[in-house]
Amino acid sequence: MRVMITGAEGFIGTYLAHHSSALGATVLGIGLTEPGEGWSGAPFEHCDVRDFNRLKNLLATFKPERIFHLAAQSYPTRSMIDPQETFTVNAGGTINLFECLRALGSRPHVVVACSSAEYGTVAANDLPVREDHLLQPLHPYGVSKVAQDLLAAQYFLNYSIPTMRIRIFNTTGPGKLGDVCSDLTRRAVEIELGLRPPELPAGNLSTCRSIVDVRDLVRALWLAPDYCAHGEAYNVGGNHIYSVQELIDAIRAEAKVSFTVTQDPALLRRSDEPVIAGDITKFRNCSGWAPEIGLTRTLREMLNWWRNRLLGKSTSSFSRESQAQDLLV
Repeated sequence: MRVMITGAEGFIGTYLAHHSSALGATVLGIGLTEPGEGWSGAPFEHCDVRDFNRLKNLLATFKPERIFHLAAQSYPTRSMIDPQETFTVNAGGTINLFECLRALGSRPHVVVACSSAEYGTVAANDLPVREDHLLQPLHPYGVSKVAQDLLAAQYFLNYSIPTMRIRIFNTTGPGKLGDVCSDLTRRAVEIELGLRPPELPAGNLSTCRSIVDVRDLVRALWLAPDYCAHGEAYNVGGNHIYSVQELIDAIRAEAKVSFTVTQDPALLRRSDEPVIAGDITKFRNCSGWAPEIGLTRTLREMLNWWRNRLLGKSTSSFSRESQAQDLLV
């Protein structure tokens, strides 16, 4: 099995490369920047998904049977500052990938990493949100992911490229940077090490998210080509919904020091979904997949990852402790 992963140097891509290799796949990662220390050792090529000729040549040479399209500008806050870049990478890069496949006459399975941000604010009586819910994103990032999502659908309908649209809900784990779990666990460890006073800054404490461990997510991505209907959209995320306050309470139970919580206005977003939670029934029914790693374990391992990182030790996400099998600030 030949597997290409775009955006492979990213958080999810790194875990997916390990998972694919462990299952015997021949993996080629492509991305803009050099992979970090957690990389699986699989071949990696520098490639901007907007570069048609470079991408086409890699596809023609490697001849992937599966493509996991993860390459994206994935930060909502950054999309507010630079919406044009977000669209050229997310929508333009997706068009480029499919046009390369069309030019080559190639039909690999293409799993497109879509986003829960496509739904926007969802009324309480519509939660957890289903795949047929109206898409009303709140920021350019969410709009760009809607474009990416629907492009994948139309390239199947018009050109028979076997696509699967996986709408990913909040995903975290050891090595994650820039989400609520990462930020809060880092600050807690900084308190432990005396790098900040025993006050944990946070944003909106009542905001709620369903959260899935990255290792559970990559299992789902791997299963998608075998079980998902071509052209269809599927929610993949956690089974449980947690408020920021509940996350803090869980971190406090695992931390080595006590601390108080202070609300920092700088961490509040102008536009933010009060609750993000997806109904994962459709994907579970077709694949048999369900999350297996609980939040307590995820946060414990994230705390240990930050302890090692801040103490200057190796921070590979694939340490012995972690081998068992966006975004809020």
